[in-house]
Amino acid sequence: MRTTFVSRVFGTSPRKKPFYLLIISATGAAALTYHHTLNPHLLPSHSDRRSPLYYITTSLNGAVRSSRSLYTITANVVDYKYSLQGLSPNTDEYRRILSEVHLRSAKRILKLCEINQGFYIKAGQFVASMRQVPKEYSSTLASLQDQAVPCSFEAIKEVLISNLGSDLKEIFLSIDEKPIAAASIAQVHRALLKNHQEVVLKVQYPGLKDRMRMDIATMSLLSKCVTWFFPEYRFQWMVSEFSEVIALELDFIQEARNSVRTAMNFKHSSRIIIPKVFQELTTSQVLTMQYCKGRRVDDLEFIREMGIDPKKVAKVLVEAFAEMIFVHGFVHGDPHPGNILVSPDEKQGFCLVVLDHGIYTSLDEEFRVNYCQLWKALILLDSHKIQQVGQHFGIGKYAKYLPLIFTGRTINSKAGFGNGMSVEEKTNLKQEVKSLTAGNISEFMESLPSEFLTVLLHLSDGLSSKSNLHSDFELKGVWTRIMPSINHLQLRLLLGVLRLLYWFGDTRQALMSWLKQVTFLMNRLIILE
Repeated sequence: MRTTFVSRVFGTSPRKKPFYLLIISATGAAALTYHHTLNPHLLPSHSDRRSPLYYITTSLNGAVRSSRSLYTITANVVDYKYSLQGLSPNTDEYRRILSEVHLRSAKRILKLCEINQGFYIKAGQFVASMRQVPKEYSSTLASLQDQAVPCSFEAIKEVLISNLGSDLKEIFLSIDEKPIAAASIAQVHRALLKNHQEVVLKVQYPGLKDRMRMDIATMSLLSKCVTWFFPEYRFQWMVSEFSEVIALELDFIQEARNSVRTAMNFKHSSRIIIPKVFQELTTSQVLTMQYCKGRRVDDLEFIREMGIDPKKVAKVLVEAFAEMIFVHGFVHGDPHPGNILVSPDEKQGFCLVVLDHGIYTSLDEEFRVNYCQLWKALILLDSHKIQQVGQHFGIGKYAKYLPLIFTGRTINSKAGFGNGMSVEEKTNLKQEVKSLTAGNISEFMESLPSEFLTVLLHLSDGLSSKSNLHSDFELKGVWTRIMPSINHLQLRLLLGVLRLLYWFGDTRQALMSWLKQVTFLMNRLIILE
């Protein structure tokens, strides 16, 4: 009865919405809209302002979007409060009901993102990529990765004219009106310059910045509401991080700078291609780049049809990300398969084209050295060193979970890479994690350096592509290959650490951990299978 009642009250049908929730949502939306109008930093900048009608329309649209958000979060809060009331956290029934509530709540949020579009799609993708959230959320919201409704070409043309000039025919011979790609903040069109060079135009959706300001304010308010109802869950750090990320991603000039810097970092590599940026045709809302042919890196059928060895593609991919982390300290922030293309090449078989350079994270030398030391300790099964490195990262008592996150083993395990935990280890771990609370999990995530979290979250997407490419690859005699080099793993040579992981046979244990096991402290620590 508990689950059925809540499902009926908070189902997806608008006709079943409780009246008091609508009042709460409407009141909150009105308050938020009023707050929005009184805060200059939330208003469009002077250069963005248009007519009073435009501003009124934007505000009303924001109020409607805020109302939907407030209703969704209210429904979820009440669902959690009612469904879990009176249940002991350490029981099977509690875990079962919690999983059901997670799933219902995730579906409501998915529907909200699909209706509101724009920022909400981006926010949903961001949450789906955060592997420490409950698996019901990450799996449900993962469908947003491929959802984006293209804007009409007439609206896109207005953005092009306002940024590049009124006479586009003086610049382009042609512009394909049908987008070749559409994402949450922009869409991409092929074009031909006057000199007959093929380019792509990444054009930001009109009015996006204005909507983003209000949507972020709404998200901040909602995260505080969640913390008020559930003190053990603290999500404000997530909103702050996302706000910083989205501010950078909305500036295409910054993306152009990142692209140029990455191209310089990989100028020695003939395998890695960074599309050339046309600076004179790039603004904060329009990015003009060289057109590069290729297919998604996880398109195994295409790769095999072209006679390309997936293992070699995987090797180049892993080495590229390892070089970003360990050598350059300048890491691509969104390396999902859609941003990495495999391009056939007559001379060397293939190249990898890296796209979407809007978000990068800089890693200082101290972090990189400690991160290298962590991998060295993981490989050598040095539990004392793992704890020591954990202290450097500020993780403290939670350092013992680092081997679980990265390799699927406990800190005291002596099993080699590619081997899972024994039955005894799983039993002992299950007893240990029963005492962990949501507050412990939040404390752990907040204690992680932002660089550490970024590497975990973003590299998980990139290396999951590698795992798909290489899941059938096995190589024996691993330790005889790597032991001679262990004592020489210094900063630049530790680029080889991820290359060694490539050799570790069962990549579902060694490399899929990047994708799956970061979730350990949010779901497997609560529900250990």
